[in-house]
Amino acid sequence: MRRIASHYALINGELERGIVVEVDDKGSITRVSHHDNIDNIASVEFYPGILIPGMINAHSHLELAYLRGAIAEGTGFAGFAREIGRVRGNFTTEERLHAASVADSEMWHEGVEAVMDIANDEMIMPIKEHSKIEYHTLFELFGLNAKSAANHRAMAEKYQRADITAHSTYSLQDDLFSDIARLGKETLSVHLLESEDETALYNKKGALWEWYTRMGWECDFLGYGSPAKRIAESVPVERRTMLVHGCQATAEDVKLLNSHFSTPPTWVLCPESNRYISGIKPPVAMFREMGAQIAIGTDSLASARHLSMVENMRLLGDIPLAELLTYATLNGAKAIGIADRKGSIEVGKRPGLAVISGVDFQTMRLTPESESRRIL
Repeated sequence: MRRIASHYALINGELERGIVVEVDDKGSITRVSHHDNIDNIASVEFYPGILIPGMINAHSHLELAYLRGAIAEGTGFAGFAREIGRVRGNFTTEERLHAASVADSEMWHEGVEAVMDIANDEMIMPIKEHSKIEYHTLFELFGLNAKSAANHRAMAEKYQRADITAHSTYSLQDDLFSDIARLGKETLSVHLLESEDETALYNKKGALWEWYTRMGWECDFLGYGSPAKRIAESVPVERRTMLVHGCQATAEDVKLLNSHFSTPPTWVLCPESNRYISGIKPPVAMFREMGAQIAIGTDSLASARHLSMVENMRLLGDIPLAELLTYATLNGAKAIGIADRKGSIEVGKRPGLAVISGVDFQTMRLTPESESRRIL
């Protein structure tokens, strides 16, 4: 039995003082108690900072870890897509596997407990299968000329926590997108409204439309009128859904999608990736005003300097710290569908534990020195 405490602990969405968390030898929480003087409790391990459950990275591309530093910052959305295609063949299998293993270890030691990971092939699946982190893998399908999801389904069926997903509302024709949206055991995760070109495409304008026209590619889905309307008219109301990035989302988009789903979708924000690619910030204030469900992802090392959940929280700006920490923990667990086991400090759960140090306790804000480390 271990007794663990910190200056503050995230309990039921609030930061509380005087909390002692007891865990058994398997990591299950057996008791959460409040004490006026922790110094009087025997055998307490005290860690300066804020005690939180293991974090949930709601959007990652671990397989792209080998592209760390390979693509310049500030290329813009279309430029980044072109650069990925240009450089991804320059690395060996060994380099790709090593990079993924290192990134997995970094996330574990930072305190990441579970990840919704996007994949295009099976190369790094052994790393995820043997990781201490609980990975949920979605093999994403994209390509306007794609005709079938059979290969992706065959890959997913080999693994316990795996499924397929559609990459986005601009990269897949309608029959395939609709089929994927209707079926699946895992959460649907779709890149949505990362750039203004996605919305412009539905009006036959912008860089995507010009690119597709040059290539002779047709889109049979433009009749929906907008990416958000395509989601609302294609995805069943009961499907658990993540919408990733949302940098160009409007209040009307959020209202439409909240009203469509029986459980509102989760908007997964990856501000470090947005900063790296385009400098555009997600509209956090609007999401909060609209009561949107928010979780946090890191995206990939192709579009980020590091896979730091703390840095992504900090980049979201002046938000109450308990709320930010909930984005990175319980909200992500709910989005993936594992909140019965992970994401919060509650008796009976095995959420892992981490501590965040370098917090300004006077303002209760993260600082550039803030960092997290796993303690359980």
